[in-house]
Amino acid sequence: MPSTFSEWCLGRLLLLLLLGTSVSGGNPADPAMTTQDSSQTQVNSVTKMQPGHESSGPHVATQELKPASKEDSVYEIVLSGAPVEKNISVASPTKVELICKLGEDSSLKNPQVTWKKGGETISHTTKTQNSWSIQLTISESSQLGSYTCILKGEKELTATFHLHVPKTEGREKPVITYIGDTAVMVCKTEYNAKAWTWYMTNGTELAPINTILHTDKFEIMRKSAKVSRLEIFKLSKKDRGVYWCEAVFDLGSSKARFELKVLSISAPLKPFIAVVAEVAILVTTIVLYEVYSKRKGKVNQKKTLLGDPSSSRQRSKPQKEI
Repeated sequence: MPSTFSEWCLGRLLLLLLLGTSVSGGNPADPAMTTQDSSQTQVNSVTKMQPGHESSGPHVATQELKPASKEDSVYEIVLSGAPVEKNISVASPTKVELICKLGEDSSLKNPQVTWKKGGETISHTTKTQNSWSIQLTISESSQLGSYTCILKGEKELTATFHLHVPKTEGREKPVITYIGDTAVMVCKTEYNAKAWTWYMTNGTELAPINTILHTDKFEIMRKSAKVSRLEIFKLSKKDRGVYWCEAVFDLGSSKARFELKVLSISAPLKPFIAVVAEVAILVTTIVLYEVYSKRKGKVNQKKTLLGDPSSSRQRSKPQKEI
């Protein structure tokens, strides 16, 4: 029993020590959620979130479509089976040609072709026997939206072009920082923005961040027309919350969301302290058990050497005559 208990305690102690090493050596938060800016120590930065349009169904193929060149802005979808959707970023007024083409391996013959924007039918031009297109002049934001090509025959095929202002890249997971540190949030877009604005959430409203009034708290740096960077200094728990960046283009604007979490310095130490406390309890238990075992062993050994007094008295006591 003593050896079994000691072995169990030692095994538990070893496990806790290994756990303590991993806790103290690792990050206090999920490494995918906590990052540091490469140009600053103890500064949190933002990873890239891929933009994209959510598909309307499990069998709809959705892709980001770019023109062959800025001069022609021609976009083409080849249909052969499942519906296809394409995202097209339009930052400034331009002329766009959308082409819906029937694939060579398609069994659909002489289809009835209709182009629509919402519920409105649009006239189209036949380019070839199996290719249909529309020409658009995009000069304002109301002309953006979804344009759909419908081919009807023995079956129906659809191709949808989603025209929108360029996406702004934010961060899906929270930015983890600590009290007194500096938080860094970086906003990006693939096209040149005319202006950038940062907001902080105030209840249900978005309040623009004024760096002129709060020079010691905020700094906004525009590295290029495609990148904007917000720095928040001397973090406190009051700074935690949701922040937004907005990129402004000729045809509209787009926003990206950031969530900032500010932790106390003791937060990452709590798991380690818990492990150390349990280790201390186990060590104390082992020491006390060993001391008790040694004392009990000495007492038993002494009794064996001196003999049992009670048994010797019984042997020396005379027997009564019957």
